[in-house]
Amino acid sequence: MKLSRRYILLSLLTLVSPAIFGQVVATRTNQVHIDVTKPSNATTLPRIVWELPRLEYTNSQENRVDVKATVVSTEPLKSVRLALKTSNDGEPSAVKNVELESPLVTSIRQNLYLPDGQNYIEIVAETEMGGIVSDFRSVVVGMNALKDAVAIDRKDYGLFFATDQYDNWGDLVNPIYDSKAIGKELEERYGFEVKIVENIDQNDVFTILREYALRNYKPQDQLFIFFAGHGQYDETFGEGYVVARNSIANDPGKNTYISHNRLRNNIDNIKCDHIFLVMDVCFGGTFDPVLASSRSVYSEVDNVEFMVKKLAVKTRKYLTSGGKEYVSDGIAGKHSPFASRFLEALKTNGGEDRLLTLTELNSFMERLQTTPRFGAFGSDQDASDFLFIAK
Repeated sequence: MKLSRRYILLSLLTLVSPAIFGQVVATRTNQVHIDVTKPSNATTLPRIVWELPRLEYTNSQENRVDVKATVVSTEPLKSVRLALKTSNDGEPSAVKNVELESPLVTSIRQNLYLPDGQNYIEIVAETEMGGIVSDFRSVVVGMNALKDAVAIDRKDYGLFFATDQYDNWGDLVNPIYDSKAIGKELEERYGFEVKIVENIDQNDVFTILREYALRNYKPQDQLFIFFAGHGQYDETFGEGYVVARNSIANDPGKNTYISHNRLRNNIDNIKCDHIFLVMDVCFGGTFDPVLASSRSVYSEVDNVEFMVKKLAVKTRKYLTSGGKEYVSDGIAGKHSPFASRFLEALKTNGGEDRLLTLTELNSFMERLQTTPRFGAFGSDQDASDFLFIAK
């Protein structure tokens, strides 16, 4: 039977290498079309690489949004189109044909005006041989539209690294005990999805962080990361470290330790807009070379508007149990002083508004004899916050 001209739609979820039916795509949202009337051994597909908007799903209080992307192809491009839609499967309200810079590579740089509500920005790239790839970014615009989105599809995650058994260091009594107690409060009071990993080695820490970096986060999702265990500071390197289960006691190069510098970079690059790192380890205050001491001041707004404003700004905050010093692990059967204060703050449910902010959390921690350090790192933005939203 003679084949009529048609396209086969393939939904690809991960990056795969070029082949007849193993085409390179940029993210899990790429839609791939192949013209089966063309020679299959000559069909390769372009790749769409987004710079802005960075996340697949995002939101903005502003109507103006920058679009930056690059289309790369191993065979000549026929066309690249930029389209604006109000629904992912609907007809575009506006289409722009992008001028091709070269047959194999072209850049898209466009400032778009988006109406209030749900918007889909789509890029469609087609090759001379009939290979088509499309990819989109979803942007919700405007305070009213964002209010409707709050608490509908957002999610909070808690990731705990707790170590109290060491191969080459003295064992501790409370890291796992503390982590389980805090994790339980986050689950039961605030609806977090919690994962606690115990007594793992250095490589496993970064393997798990990579797993979380590969997740697809929505714009209002939050990620809470907690480290509990031994910490160390090296005067020669001027660097702080988390001690892993398998860290060697006599390790001049600190190759078996988890450096704060590497943690900063890895965590900052996780594609979740709102991250709060808590470290109940010795010398945790050396995590960030610049310690922030200012506090946010909030005007009186309703709960939903407050949440929208805070969850629309990128957050990279940290809280450590001390500065450049040793901190107490506590005694068996009782939480560390730091964990006790943290739990006390969580159990308040955030007060009458049922929103526990970092400013409110920090007020509990300041009562400790060893003053914790609170600040920002990486790509944190002004007026950002991490919210514990009680059920």
